[in-house]
Amino acid sequence: MKGILGKKLGMLQLWNEEGKRIGVTAVHAGPCAVLQVKNKDRDGYNAIQIAYNECKEKNVTKPEKGHQKISFEKNKAYYANSLELRDYSGEAPQVGDLIKCEIFTAGEKVMISAVAKGKGFQGVMKRHGFSGGRASHGFTTHRETGSIGAGTDPGRVNVGKKMPGRMGGKKVTVRNLKVFRIVPEDNLILIEGSVPGPNGAPVFVYQK
Repeated sequence: MKGILGKKLGMLQLWNEEGKRIGVTAVHAGPCAVLQVKNKDRDGYNAIQIAYNECKEKNVTKPEKGHQKISFEKNKAYYANSLELRDYSGEAPQVGDLIKCEIFTAGEKVMISAVAKGKGFQGVMKRHGFSGGRASHGFTTHRETGSIGAGTDPGRVNVGKKMPGRMGGKKVTVRNLKVFRIVPEDNLILIEGSVPGPNGAPVFVYQK
């Protein structure tokens, strides 16, 4: 497994080698500092802990300062967000090393996890894609749910029935997104297509 933390910047349009215009999402990825390296003998499994998003010293607790001590001595920065990568496939890093966007290359397929945009309370047409009722004259239930179950057997609403409710605001993972281009000097990964979450949202780009 290899991965990097980043921030979604927004979408733009670029041309590929075939002259076709496509939509891409710009992700500011890393550099991520390695805060901890775990091994099977000491911790029971192999993993590394990476951190992103530099923050002010006043916003870091004393225990967290102790945890980031070695990394701070090398990079002179504290970080607000951290994540653990199990069975990291890259070269065995040391605490304080930086993982940059060059771990990926153009054309690779990646997975991206982020918290989707919150849509609030929505009806079944927007939330689940229901077609709704007829739009003809005299029909009064255009966007309602309709029947939600039988009256006698089972005599209740089944668990998991698609109904109105809160939409979005949950963690979403999108698979098989293609890396369009890597811009190392700006720490950018350009991803073909859309990426979950609003602009500025933290994202996790990785491969298994």
